[in-house]
Amino acid sequence: MALGKYDFAMGIGGEAGQGIATPGDIFARIVVRRGLHLSTYNAYQSIIRGGHIFLTLRICDQEVFSHGDKLDLLLCLNQDTMDRHQRHIGHGGRVLFNSDSVTPGESSGGDLCGIPVGELTQSRNRLIQNTVMMGSVVSLLGIDFKVLQDSLELRFARQGQQVVDQNVEVARAGFDYAQSNFQSFDLPMPDGGKPLAVWSGNEAIAMGGAAAGVKFYAAYPMSPASGILHWMASNARNLGIMVRQVEDEIGVSNMVIGAAHTGARSMCATSGGGFALMTEAVGAAGMMEIPVVYIDVQRAGPSTGVPTKTEQGDLWQVLGASQGDYERVVVAPHDALDAFNTMPELFNLTDKLQCPGILISDLLISEGRYSVDPDAIDMHPAIDRGQLITEPSPPNGYKRYANTDTGISPRAIPGLEGHVHVVATDEHDEDSTLISDEFTNPHKRRMMVEKRGRKMQNAQALVAPPELEGPEDADVTLVGWGSTHGTIKEAIELLADRGVTANQLAVKWIIPFHGDHINSILTGAKRVIIVENSYSGQFARYLRSETGFAAHGHIRKYDGEPFMPHHIADGVMEQVAEKVSRSVPYQEIIV
Repeated sequence: MALGKYDFAMGIGGEAGQGIATPGDIFARIVVRRGLHLSTYNAYQSIIRGGHIFLTLRICDQEVFSHGDKLDLLLCLNQDTMDRHQRHIGHGGRVLFNSDSVTPGESSGGDLCGIPVGELTQSRNRLIQNTVMMGSVVSLLGIDFKVLQDSLELRFARQGQQVVDQNVEVARAGFDYAQSNFQSFDLPMPDGGKPLAVWSGNEAIAMGGAAAGVKFYAAYPMSPASGILHWMASNARNLGIMVRQVEDEIGVSNMVIGAAHTGARSMCATSGGGFALMTEAVGAAGMMEIPVVYIDVQRAGPSTGVPTKTEQGDLWQVLGASQGDYERVVVAPHDALDAFNTMPELFNLTDKLQCPGILISDLLISEGRYSVDPDAIDMHPAIDRGQLITEPSPPNGYKRYANTDTGISPRAIPGLEGHVHVVATDEHDEDSTLISDEFTNPHKRRMMVEKRGRKMQNAQALVAPPELEGPEDADVTLVGWGSTHGTIKEAIELLADRGVTANQLAVKWIIPFHGDHINSILTGAKRVIIVENSYSGQFARYLRSETGFAAHGHIRKYDGEPFMPHHIADGVMEQVAEKVSRSVPYQEIIV
């Protein structure tokens, strides 16, 4: 793939408890400080110790949009990793392993680089092999050892100088051994220029909330959303944010409504199972017209499902959250930076429309780690609180739910002089009188339902519609939503190499939905294929329900692992050849 001259992928495999995160974090830091771009994906199991883990780090001298298709270097921390992944390293690749405990199989063309860890370290600490291998990797990549030494000193500084010295010493032993015994890669890791930063999608969402002015965050830990809670808890004191870990998601969802009612921007995050418990509260926020943000980081369901795997299976759950007709905003960012930038936009929108907002992420975005240009992170975005009354005034018969032309009623902070009102989950009149406590006047009920509905009539104008990326006269138009954006982008490059021109329509705003605009684009396309991480094609059904448009083909993946670019390209080629109209890619790399 012609992304850049340097496009390198490294896989680190082992079992939970072998310390895979540490070398991954250290290499990520080295990469971004050199100004190179990074995308990582960690395939792990729902187990504290044992179970196979495989971390992929893709490094490129240009912006990178997925963890890619290939492996150039494999680090085997146990025999299981060798058995699973050795066959995916071809000519020009390297397989690095502890020769004391791991036995390679028949080579598929990659160089086998065994390291006698025990001889080099004289240590019984099983985690020390990671540091030895880091030294060897730095050698193979043509990086000066001082770069790794600086990173180790930073990483282990809190554990004392003795720990730092020990790690530097064994890393040096691995570096020197590789220098003497292994051939480095032909193309050494370059300097990319301006240093970059690295973050996860969950960190980006949390930072975006902080930038939006969030002052209250509540959560019950649930993977893969827990990283948002971790960032909020770590930074709450410095940022003036109240953070609460609550006993369950029902408590969480109601606490954020209470906080939002007082005028504080409030949010919470969970995964599909937790969001299922929150849905009655989401409807309550809709009835009470309180702006609050809920985040659903999707994982493979239903029920407990596969807790540490990714999927796009919660779309209809979000669309149908709570009972009855009520207004909400739903958005699915494309990547970590987009998620960061979307958070202030979402809060502004919920404040303007006085309704709940739901951001849909997934494990791929939220738990992946990515390079980012620090200058692209704006911690001071524009803030629009909508028609929020903050100044007291003499008693004037305040109507909290005034029947306005726009359906939006000026909202007062509780306790504000001259603005007495009731806020409850029952239907109400304009002045907040509960109509279920009197004769239920059908005219009042109809008036209030229509008033709330009018809020969404002009909502499309408040958000940008999706636009085609690529040539307008393409052979194939690929439609995706949320996290498939980057992988589809790279699949389009693969298709170009195979003689098929493709473009992409990436949908971000689910509600409000630019149905007419999207329909006009797709009806003019030659062949439309929808790509999504779900079995039933939830977005395809939603698109058809909103526009009447039925796609010509589908590419779906629901094995818990995300798309790789070639999965999409292969599916398109199948369908262009009229072999099938629905492609389900096979996951070649066993993770």
